[in-house]
Amino acid sequence: MSELLNQDRPMRADARRNRLRILGAARELFAREEPDVQMDDVARLAGVGVGTVYRHFPDKEALMGELVRERFGIFNERLRAALADGHASPFDALADSLRANAGSVAEDAATRFAFMSGGERVFAHAAVEMEEFMRLADQLVDRAKAAGQLCPEFRAADIPMVMCGVCATIDKRKSGWDWQRYLEIIIRGMRAA
Repeated sequence: MSELLNQDRPMRADARRNRLRILGAARELFAREEPDVQMDDVARLAGVGVGTVYRHFPDKEALMGELVRERFGIFNERLRAALADGHASPFDALADSLRANAGSVAEDAATRFAFMSGGERVFAHAAVEMEEFMRLADQLVDRAKAAGQLCPEFRAADIPMVMCGVCATIDKRKSGWDWQRYLEIIIRGMRAA
């Protein structure tokens, strides 16, 4: 019971700073896409003890999961904005949110690494945000279908696979890989004939 009470209390300022430093160090290390990053490496770069890292994140999956959770929070903000946009057509609102979310992943190599290599344990840390993502995506998809603008076969459940495919092409080290071009091909294929 006392553990639950401690979770509800606001984090002390020094603990918040340490958490931000740990996340910043993790982003920098994971951006290198090296799967052997250890918690000791994160602690060293963050300038904190490894015990401090473990107090905030019990394992590497939890640390990667926090990056994924934060990114889904950003995705959800964009989906909410798309739903609230009264000027865009329903299809354009959906397509623009896909573009914006893919663009945010393109700019965040650390989270892209977590998405592509993290596995189920990492994504479990973002379960609430992912559920919200699917709820919002369902609404966008339903609106675009109701307007006759979206291919009837397309479902909100297809969006994570679209994003995974696009994430796999976001790699600045390989010439000829243009994730934006591939995303536009997918978006054109989503439009109702």
